[in-house]
Amino acid sequence: MAAPPQSKGRPALSAQSTAASLAPFHDWWAERHRNGHFRVERLAFRDLDSWSFEPGTGNLAHASGRFFTIEGLQVRENGLDTWSQPIINQPEIGILGIVVKEFDGVLHCLMQAKMEPGNINTLQLSPTVQATRSNYTQVHRGMSTRYLEHFTGPGRGRVLVDVLQSEQGAWFWRKRNRNMVVLVTGEVPVHEDYCWLSLSQIRQLHHVDNLVNMDARTVLACLSGLLPEEAPPPAADAFRDALLRSCRYREDGNGARHTSGEILSWFTEAKTRCDWTARLTPLADVSGWARDDEEIADAHQRHFRIIAIGVEAGTREVQRWTQPLLLPRGEGRAVFLVRPFDGVLHVLVHARQQYGLMDLVEMAPTVLLPPGAGVTAVRERWLRGALASGKGTVRYDQVLSEEGGRFYNALTRYQIIEVGEEYATDPPPDYCWMTVRQLSALLRHGHYLTIEARSLLACLHSLY
Repeated sequence: MAAPPQSKGRPALSAQSTAASLAPFHDWWAERHRNGHFRVERLAFRDLDSWSFEPGTGNLAHASGRFFTIEGLQVRENGLDTWSQPIINQPEIGILGIVVKEFDGVLHCLMQAKMEPGNINTLQLSPTVQATRSNYTQVHRGMSTRYLEHFTGPGRGRVLVDVLQSEQGAWFWRKRNRNMVVLVTGEVPVHEDYCWLSLSQIRQLHHVDNLVNMDARTVLACLSGLLPEEAPPPAADAFRDALLRSCRYREDGNGARHTSGEILSWFTEAKTRCDWTARLTPLADVSGWARDDEEIADAHQRHFRIIAIGVEAGTREVQRWTQPLLLPRGEGRAVFLVRPFDGVLHVLVHARQQYGLMDLVEMAPTVLLPPGAGVTAVRERWLRGALASGKGTVRYDQVLSEEGGRFYNALTRYQIIEVGEEYATDPPPDYCWMTVRQLSALLRHGHYLTIEARSLLACLHSLY
């Protein structure tokens, strides 16, 4: 897919784009599917190459000691062991990075058509670089990671975003990745698996199920707070106008229900209410779970499973490999409830505890349901009412994939639902109304927003 014409004018970080057709993108996308050779099949654990269950601990690990391990998580409440589960332990920090460049004054992102073995549709739109440290240091002895030079070393581009962000605290043990955006000005040769897209075009693609992958969404969310304050003129749409005001307002108290100081104090208070601890334990010591030839599963078949797969991928650095994956049971759900206060849209954020998070608590969607759980799993009656059909205006509703490199067909229904101005003016202590700009500002730092909240923030930006 050819690059847009190069700008000769003054560089400017712009969120806006011309109304360029996405037809060339879809042609390129279809061609990448036709030219790729991909195959994923379930295996028995004994057929894993270089992976095995360690004597004694029972942990599932790679012979190199790198990549990741499947271990156990033990949770203690009131000083007693209460429950345990398998969990993915990947201590190394990978890079999720997008190269950006201006063409005719419009910021474009270099995006990748990347195959991950757990993707339900094989290819998804991914960051320029999406690689674990083991991958980009070539522990697998495969090809080098394309465009890595723009993110590391003295020749890298101008850094716009560089922050460590968490991933799923229910499935990962203290997992973090380096979210980066670098601005380049020189020529960038475009490989056939990559294309330039404007932010406006990517936002349109957020409205297609399972297209923009999880890693792209988190990096784009981190970039959103750096976009300029100027915005399109008001439209004859009250929701869009309220959203634009929410994205633009800087000053505490100027249209915001809470100041930044009040939000940070609320968040700190939520952390002090944690009365549990979690630690890693040998997989062999996890109770209520059993292993057979092909999976590790809980006795009641309510939670995820650990499976083994074999992969063939002609476009990857390594074209054949085997690995474990986490297989959820059903589809998850993540919902932001939004409403205007004095004409400024606010998002209802939940300070949520997750046992695998490094900092115990992060800001999560208003509602976050695990795979397979229905609305009845929401404990708060006032929230169940808001999710009932016809109770609010659904502004965004798409099924999007989670990490395809560690999870198999992990899908979440992401929704943004506008509720009336009479709704939850004073929510319970674990909830707080915030503007979009206040949320975006927190992404300059790690350990504030969960991966699901970052995904929804990227989706929210697709609505203007």
